Amino acid sequence: MARDYYELLELPRNATEADVKKAFRQLARKVHPDVSDEPDAEERFKELVEAYEVLSDSEKRQVYDRYGHEGLRGGGFQPGGSGFDFGNITDLFSAFFGDDLLGGRQGGRRQRGGDIAAEVAIDLAEAATGLATEVPYEAAMACETCAGSGARPGTAPVTCGTCRGAGRVQHVTRSPLGEFVRTGACPTCGGAGKRIDDPCADCHGDGRIVQERILKVDIPQGIHDGQRIRISGEGHVAPGGGGAGDVYVRVHVREDERFAREGNDIFSTVELTFTQATLGTSVTVPTLEGDMEIAFEPGTQPSTLRILEGKGMPVLQGRGRGDHRILVHVAIPRRLNDEQRRQLEELDRTLDDEAYRPDGGFFTRLKSAFR
Repeated sequence: MARDYYELLELPRNATEADVKKAFRQLARKVHPDVSDEPDAEERFKELVEAYEVLSDSEKRQVYDRYGHEGLRGGGFQPGGSGFDFGNITDLFSAFFGDDLLGGRQGGRRQRGGDIAAEVAIDLAEAATGLATEVPYEAAMACETCAGSGARPGTAPVTCGTCRGAGRVQHVTRSPLGEFVRTGACPTCGGAGKRIDDPCADCHGDGRIVQERILKVDIPQGIHDGQRIRISGEGHVAPGGGGAGDVYVRVHVREDERFAREGNDIFSTVELTFTQATLGTSVTVPTLEGDMEIAFEPGTQPSTLRILEGKGMPVLQGRGRGDHRILVHVAIPRRLNDEQRRQLEELDRTLDDEAYRPDGGFFTRLKSAFR
């Protein structure tokens, strides 16, 4: 008895056309006879192809949904009749997914070199202004002795006799379904298409040598700790003269004991003595732009928050800046002599409720606290 096509592709009945294609691709990679060692791989693969052939065709799918397998046979459906040439299964995969599935041909594309991860550490103040810095790293570059060919100067690589310069070879397996063609890298030349009989003494035939390099990196203002900057074309050079990969520079922003960063805002604290907070004072506080003189009015309360608008971190790749928020700590005397205690007790007797009356009502103070 024929199995349900939706069950074969592990799909619900409301699956879209894209779902059908995706499911077939995933399952075909596992069941293909050249990949799977299961004894019934060919039969299972044939069932998958048949299920895809029906469910990917809107008319056949409608007939199947309404009348099942009998309805398809009554309409003259034959597996393999969708126009694909089942004599060469590679054509079927190419039509669905392109040539690279299961090791298909590369289409003449040049290989790209590997990417490189590098790191740089900067101060918070440098992150606020942005800077140009130099980042050392190691990269595989084309050998100058052999100009990247890998062959000793005066000689040249020769075309591989196994793949005849293609870099890839095909293995054909015959089955009741037709020919199964599997393409892979040439085992003789490793996919290079050429063979080096007399390798370069410096790079030992690789065509590349590892070199110390210095990369100039422009770090934008406002960058956050852990973010990466991509520098295109400065990574490892590919073997055989291919393109270079990229360099990804991870930026570490060192902690600053004076500030704490939250998003684009900067937080710091200032400590006033009991008398400074009571009588008012001016103190020097550090900011990202240098020291700044700030006046605190008489009666400044503990946990007061002073906001310096636009004095925080710049918005990365945007406009504006965050704020610098300064939290006030008030230091209360811990040890008093007898005379100091007497003076404070005398002061306390002279203060009435008016001296302690807060500015603004309850809701005004509540809003201020949340800000």
